Amino acid sequence: MTLTENVSQQSPQSRGRPGLFARVAGFSHRKRWLALFLWLVVMIGVWASAITAGDDYREDFSLPGTQSQAAADLLADSGAARAGDTMEIVLRDEDGLSAPAVRERVEAMLAEVREQPHVAGVRSLYEDSTAVAPSGTIGYATVMLDVAAKDMKKEDAKRIYDVTQQAVGEGLEVQLGGEPARLLGQGAGGAAEGAGLLAALVILVFMFGTVIAAGLPIITAVFAVGSTLGIIILASHLFTIADYTPYVMMLVGLGVGIDYALLIFARYRAELVKGATPERATIDALDAAGRSVFFAGCTVILALLGLVALGLGSLKGMALSVALTVLITMLASLTLLPALLGVFGARFARQFTARAAKREAKGKAPEGTMWRKLAAAVQRRPLAAMLAAVVILGALSLPAFSMRLGFADAGSDKPDSTSRQAYDLLSEGFGPGFNGPLIVVVDDTEGGNAADAAEAAGRVLADTPGVKAVSPAVPTEDAGVVTMITFPDSSPQDEKTSDLVSALRDDVLPGVSEETGATYLVGGSTAAAEDYSAKVSDRMPLFMAIVVGLSVILLMAVFRSVLIPLKAALLNLLSIGAALGAITLVFQEGWFGVEPGPIEAYLPVMIFAVVFGLSMDYEIFLVSRIHEEWVRTKDDALAVREGLGHTGSVISAAGAIMVVVFGAFMLSSERLLQQTGFGMAVAIFVDAVIIRCLIVPAAMQLMGRWAWWMPAPLAKLLPKVELEKH
Repeated sequence: MTLTENVSQQSPQSRGRPGLFARVAGFSHRKRWLALFLWLVVMIGVWASAITAGDDYREDFSLPGTQSQAAADLLADSGAARAGDTMEIVLRDEDGLSAPAVRERVEAMLAEVREQPHVAGVRSLYEDSTAVAPSGTIGYATVMLDVAAKDMKKEDAKRIYDVTQQAVGEGLEVQLGGEPARLLGQGAGGAAEGAGLLAALVILVFMFGTVIAAGLPIITAVFAVGSTLGIIILASHLFTIADYTPYVMMLVGLGVGIDYALLIFARYRAELVKGATPERATIDALDAAGRSVFFAGCTVILALLGLVALGLGSLKGMALSVALTVLITMLASLTLLPALLGVFGARFARQFTARAAKREAKGKAPEGTMWRKLAAAVQRRPLAAMLAAVVILGALSLPAFSMRLGFADAGSDKPDSTSRQAYDLLSEGFGPGFNGPLIVVVDDTEGGNAADAAEAAGRVLADTPGVKAVSPAVPTEDAGVVTMITFPDSSPQDEKTSDLVSALRDDVLPGVSEETGATYLVGGSTAAAEDYSAKVSDRMPLFMAIVVGLSVILLMAVFRSVLIPLKAALLNLLSIGAALGAITLVFQEGWFGVEPGPIEAYLPVMIFAVVFGLSMDYEIFLVSRIHEEWVRTKDDALAVREGLGHTGSVISAAGAIMVVVFGAFMLSSERLLQQTGFGMAVAIFVDAVIIRCLIVPAAMQLMGRWAWWMPAPLAKLLPKVELEKH
């Protein structure tokens, strides 16, 4: 069975009852001021409610079934869970911290810190001999907070920092460490988004030749993302949504919002140039490109919802929020954009037709000629073109196999930030492992001899390679449970620390447990990061199967083909692999001067979901136009050339916009956003330039008419969805 059965070759104007997208476009165009008013009311109403309610962003760090979670639960049950977190005031004086004049200034500063908001107490370095390094020049005071680090406000951390700086001078250096201190290094935000939008505007002006035309896709995206952001702020009171979610929403929402509006607007311009009235051009553009946008948006949403299958609380809220962003962005492209086209339609009709007439009068080649020539060149050597592109992308994907997952800590902060300098001072004075100690929880509730069990473990741990020091056992309210702090001789982000966690859990402590009968659990933030990474890796195959499977089924229903969806899935995996390989080289290996470190644990699955969906967008836009030409001509080779000729410039412009919007997030101070923006920019560049312009034309040429083949039994099982109204 082929896709062309029962397909009419009539123009949109000669078709029967218009489809849903055409009817929506017609209504929005005729009732343009009502549509604009409703969108404005929605955005103002949502934001008024959001400002009144405020946000309640929070993380869900639970990792059911992991050893670090079991250790945390055991400590909570035994009364060892603390109400708040801590910060460290790290000091260095080359003449020694014990000098009377230095001690007087430090004690006065610590007394003032005790009076600051959310400070429950301060343990001076002069009260604890272990808080001063053997050299005597570096030490730290511990600030006990009455709130968790995630609930500490930036302004409160700034007050503490300002007080600590009063003691600086005469050779004394003071830095503030701990998770709340990292807030001080965060930028105010807005620079990345602004830079991305400005670059997108420049590309659109170059493409359409007028600022007003270029501004419509951006206005559509801003309305959609702005409205969704207000909804997410309200939803944060009901659901667990992490504080980084709005940035990811803006990153994805602005990219797809501008893209979707651009693809519709480009088709609208083409209809105007062919002589259609502004209203007819709007209806026809939505009847064709609008359907592609709808199904493309559905693939992105399906891919994002696949993240829910991972069962990680910190990702569920983000996935649902970004999926909602794509949904509202898609609705804005289908309703708000037609209204805006109605407002400026007469002006566009004059400008675009005049520009087309001038181009024709000068004897310039028709638009898309360059892309037709490119497609023809690829068709002459399809196998060579495909193999060359696949080899290049395969080579770029290889580093991804050595990707090491983890979480960025203060060691990845900017070198001039106080949190990074405190981190470096503690590493210098006490060793790199001091910044990420492992908490060994000893449970001997049944034997009742936890202290002896801890002592036995301590002797073995002290002789374990990779362990620098082990603290004495610390009792809890439960006599059968004690804890020991184990300091690695490597930093938290070092691969050696990961190997040590595995060795303690799999080899060292099980042997001690056989001797003592006690249970030993390795926990703490460093171990939790390892557990999180392992959980993501274990569930990645299921996640990929769900996302790829659902997307392939959707494309089978849309294109009535088996080979096209399978080809799309394989090529999408190739672009994602290239992106992850590039991220590994830059952020893990430290290319181009970037601070080396592990890749954020949830980044691969997040990039997979978003990029897989966005790559399907371009697949639908290109292949649907190829199919449209094939229906008209029944010539496989010509259909590929014409399809690329009509969509090559639009896909390239859309890809360029996404690259600059995503790439602009490299300006962010957040390492997660830097990695996300860079990875998505690489993936979109690869997809729009190499895959859509080289590999897809080559693959379609090689498949020929088999591209549209589908077994009759499978065709009966799948629902029939069409990209065009027949």
